[in-house]
Amino acid sequence: MLLNARPSRRNVAPCDSIPTPRAARPVAAELMNKEAKTFLQRWLINTVAVLAAGYVVKGIHYENVVALFVASLFLGILNTFVRPLLVILTLPLVLVTLGLFMFIVNAGLLYLVGLLLKPNFEVQSFGAAFWGSLVISLVSIALNALTGTGGARVRVDSRRGSKPEVPNRKDDGNGPVIDV
Repeated sequence: MLLNARPSRRNVAPCDSIPTPRAARPVAAELMNKEAKTFLQRWLINTVAVLAAGYVVKGIHYENVVALFVASLFLGILNTFVRPLLVILTLPLVLVTLGLFMFIVNAGLLYLVGLLLKPNFEVQSFGAAFWGSLVISLVSIALNALTGTGGARVRVDSRRGSKPEVPNRKDDGNGPVIDV
């Protein structure tokens, strides 16, 4: 008798407030699209930076556009996984040189990409890798600032004619003054 009993509708809680997998799909798709867009934007910026290094630095050569994209992808992967380990291992040198040793780490990673992709993407010397990594860094910083990728923002304020208003304060005037 109890086995055949069915629960009444009055005893079951409504399921309207519980998100269903279908309701979660647009949020997940939107998040995936945003992450994919950010990844592709950073990869494209890195590719343009490697392209600029190929034009500016004489010792960096690539066969075709596919090799350029693959080299920038490898450089991004090495920067994501290997660079943090190198930073930890070389931390004393980075601290003593006030961060200038990071140029050597970046050059080493670019040289390693050149060794891994030797026939299609070539970095002829460590000096070319050094100057190439410097060009890649500068172009990446500029493009990230222009596009707003990577947390870089550029803001230009223009003030003409009048001076900014200073609020009336009742102090002795001996505090710090920053006039820009």
